[in-house]
Amino acid sequence: MTCSRWPATVPSQTPHVTTRQMSSKAETTQHDPPPNPFGGKTLIVDWQDPGVFPRPSAALKEAGELDQVFVRAGTYEDKVFVADRPIHLIGAGRDAVQIFSRRGGPLYLQRVPSGRISGMTFRYVGSDQHSAMNILDSTCTVTQCRAMEGILSGVVMYGPECHAAFIDNEVCDNRESGIFVFAGAHPRVADNTCRRNHHFGIAVRDAGSHPELVRNRCSDNWLSGMLLFHHAEALLVDNVCTDNRHWGIVVTPETRLSPGRDALVQANVLMPNPRGAMYVTETPLSEIGR
Repeated sequence: MTCSRWPATVPSQTPHVTTRQMSSKAETTQHDPPPNPFGGKTLIVDWQDPGVFPRPSAALKEAGELDQVFVRAGTYEDKVFVADRPIHLIGAGRDAVQIFSRRGGPLYLQRVPSGRISGMTFRYVGSDQHSAMNILDSTCTVTQCRAMEGILSGVVMYGPECHAAFIDNEVCDNRESGIFVFAGAHPRVADNTCRRNHHFGIAVRDAGSHPELVRNRCSDNWLSGMLLFHHAEALLVDNVCTDNRHWGIVVTPETRLSPGRDALVQANVLMPNPRGAMYVTETPLSEIGR
């Protein structure tokens, strides 16, 4: 049973999945929505079915705090904006669902207190200064998604109340860095793949910013795997920063890292990179004219 254009309850179902190879590892395409663990309704999005919602944003406008939105396979031109409420947005798989926007970033979260986004690709296809994902002062989970082709960094996480969990995502082909944590944010950033970004795989800036960076893989980025600068702090454990164009990690002298700089090479894999494992400098952006 699928829901009508107006919210309806979808009974619990056992997901049926198939697999296909479209990225660095096999992804699953989920055809049926998972059971709603919150007890609310499940709203269905399908661009080909006139009986359900045509876009994720349309379903989210009708969803209550205990409802979840399930997006079937397809490509959707849309802008998902959620503020001051939970979000439960589940896609059929990041190789199956693509949400793109040419007039701003396709995902913008502001003060989202809880929830989960999974199983979709967010792609910015415009020419102005926007990212694929904007996460401001939010505490929710983003997992098994993809962020790509932002003119700024692919994912920006910022604000002192940003405690989001960004886990098991792919961040690729963005014009600046893959993931950028700044303005006092404290997210958990774990098990992500950041590749082919024009600057760094992951960048952290500003006093008060203190992410947990654990088991991320930063490779084939056009500068270095990671950058930490301008009084940033971070936990860095079990990350792999290899095969980038410059170094594994670049830091400025005043950054506060755990473990300390002398132990970073032992706590992370930072080689091979053409220029070495780590570089300490007061001018980390000089090669891009900043």
